[in-house]
Amino acid sequence: MIEQALATEAYDDAWFRGTHQGAGIDLLLRRGDRLLGVECKRADAPGLTPSIRIALRDLGLERVVIAYPGSRRYALSDSVEVVPLATLATPGTLFAQQ
Repeated sequence: MIEQALATEAYDDAWFRGTHQGAGIDLLLRRGDRLLGVECKRADAPGLTPSIRIALRDLGLERVVIAYPGSRRYALSDSVEVVPLATLATPGTLFAQQ
């Protein structure tokens, strides 16, 4: 999933980052002065985890998408959205509302 996100999304820089509290996010993308996060989950209905909340706050992420094997795209909060893994097949659609 990480390789597919890197191949289909525009970014200036990309890396993995953990916080000092132990929270991490699978992939960080920097687009200009914006930081975007990508989390990969195998669950059928992923939720907003403490790790994602910490990463949003501590890393100053503007948005996080959670890629999962399901078929429905839906928001968990104003800044976190669950997206089907199939979304990665179409370039530039992971952060569709950007």
